[in-house]
Amino acid sequence: MPFVPAVRASAAPLLALSLALVLALTGCGDAGPDAPGGSSGGTPSGNAPASSGSSTAPAERVGQPKANDPFDYQLGGAYDPPAGVRTVIRDRTAKPVPGVFNICYVNAYQTQPDAVGWWQKNHPDLLLRDADGDTVIDEDWDEPLLDISTADRRERLAGIVGGWIDGCARDGFDAVEADNLDSYLRSDSLLDREQATAFARLLAARAHRAGLSIGQKNAVEMSGARDAIGFDFAVAEECGRYDECGEYAEAYDDKVLAVEYRRPDFTAACEEWGDRLSIVLRDLDVVPAGEPGHVNERC
Repeated sequence: MPFVPAVRASAAPLLALSLALVLALTGCGDAGPDAPGGSSGGTPSGNAPASSGSSTAPAERVGQPKANDPFDYQLGGAYDPPAGVRTVIRDRTAKPVPGVFNICYVNAYQTQPDAVGWWQKNHPDLLLRDADGDTVIDEDWDEPLLDISTADRRERLAGIVGGWIDGCARDGFDAVEADNLDSYLRSDSLLDREQATAFARLLAARAHRAGLSIGQKNAVEMSGARDAIGFDFAVAEECGRYDECGEYAEAYDDKVLAVEYRRPDFTAACEEWGDRLSIVLRDLDVVPAGEPGHVNERC
C-alpha cells in the first residue's frame, strides 16, 4: 500500500474521502503468484510512485557488511545459516535472519521468467525489444531484459524497483544487492554501460533514502564508478575463476562477498584472498540446505 501523509485536522472530512478513493484504487492491485511484488511490497503499481525519489524520506544509513565476515548466499531458498555466519543474502520475498546482517536480493535489470506476464500486461514498453518487437532474453537464465535506454524509462523502472527496495527496508533487511548490472552486455548492443550506470545511480539513491546500503553485483569493469554511483560494497560471482577479486577488493576496501561455484576456483580464491574477503563455495543452483546437490563451504 502506498505511503499516505497524515491528514490535517481542519481538512479531515474532505481529505478523508479523497484518501479513501485513492486507497480503493491503489490497494487492490493485480498481485498474483507471478507478480514481481512478492512479500516485499505487493505489485509495483501499488507500492511505488512514478518517480524514483519521492516515496522515502532521507534516512540514516543502517550499515555495511564487514570485510572477511563469514556469509551465506541463499537465493535458491531460505534455511538456517551455518554456525558463525554473520551476513546472509536472501531473495526479497524471504524474511531476514535475526541477529545477522541481511542483504536483500533484487533482480533490478531483468525480470524473473514467471513474472513476464505481469510485465507484458502492466508495463509492456518497459521490456527491452529488438527491431522485430521481440523481447530480448538473457538466454542463460531465460530472463527478459528491462529497457533502461531512456531517462523516462529509467525513472519509471526505478519507481517499480524502488518499491521493492522500500519493501526490503520494511521487512527488516540492512542492505540490497541489485542484480544484473551487466545485462547491457547481453542486450545485443541495444543498451550500454552509461545507461546501466545512470539506472544504478537512481537505485543507490533510493536504497540510501530507505536506510539501506547497496552492493554492486558483478560487472567488475564498473567498479571504478563506485563513488559516482553510490555503491557501498560488492557481491562478486566467480571473481576467483576470472581473476577479478583484486579489482573488487581495491575498489571496496575488501568489503566484497565472493561466491564461487567450482572447487578449484574456490580453493585458489581462498589461498589468495581468504584472509581479506568473504568467500563461499555454493552449488550453481544455490539449493537450500538438506536438498540434493547442496554445497556450502567457507574458507
